[in-house]
Amino acid sequence: MAKLIMSLENAVIREVPLDKERVTIGRKEHNDIQVDNLAVSGEHAVIVTLLNDSFLEDLGSTNGTLVNGNPVKKHILQNNDVIEVGKYKLKYVADQAAGKASVADFEKTMVLRGPIPQPGAAAALGGGFGDTQINATTTVSSPSHPPLGGKQPEKMAAVQILTGPNAGRELELTKSLTTLGKPGVQVAVITRRPHGHFITHVEGANFPIVNGKSLNAQAHQLNDHDVIELAGVKMEFFLKND
Repeated sequence: MAKLIMSLENAVIREVPLDKERVTIGRKEHNDIQVDNLAVSGEHAVIVTLLNDSFLEDLGSTNGTLVNGNPVKKHILQNNDVIEVGKYKLKYVADQAAGKASVADFEKTMVLRGPIPQPGAAAALGGGFGDTQINATTTVSSPSHPPLGGKQPEKMAAVQILTGPNAGRELELTKSLTTLGKPGVQVAVITRRPHGHFITHVEGANFPIVNGKSLNAQAHQLNDHDVIELAGVKMEFFLKND
């Protein structure tokens, strides 16, 4: 399990395990990590952890959030990254095995954007979003290894574009983690778990909408034929037949 090591002036204060999907950082008491410093905003930043990946997002803080000395708005955390909020530092420490996999997975991330001439559903879908990005990131799980308990994986799922010039095109959700949306506007991820597919908000002021209802910060399990609205695009989640 990944964790944060919080320090002030090189003195370690506490360790915080990232044992929940959403961990908030800020000066107000309701935050998971309360930082008592006037340079820190009431709701300063959030870390969203999905499978073996953790995403840091600055929540429009007054003084900003730094990672390894550089200001960031959204950042995929790597092992030993140092987050700075006010005078405090939070060192991100990933599980050793998961950390190595995350680096390799990040390097394999595929960004599909703009019109792509070659055939294929994934390429076509990338064109359908214009400057919206679709990232498919492989995680630790490997198809060469059977699932725990010998169970077969759940049915294959896909999303189909419903609006825009590329309506009807599909993207199969073959990866354990698929990122959808437009960075800086609205980003969500669909994770493939043993008991189904879940969509979680990652970035943006507005949460994804499923079947006309806005989601919250928690992961939401998708059902067959759910209609998702994200970054101005409507798409349908569905389970594919065997």
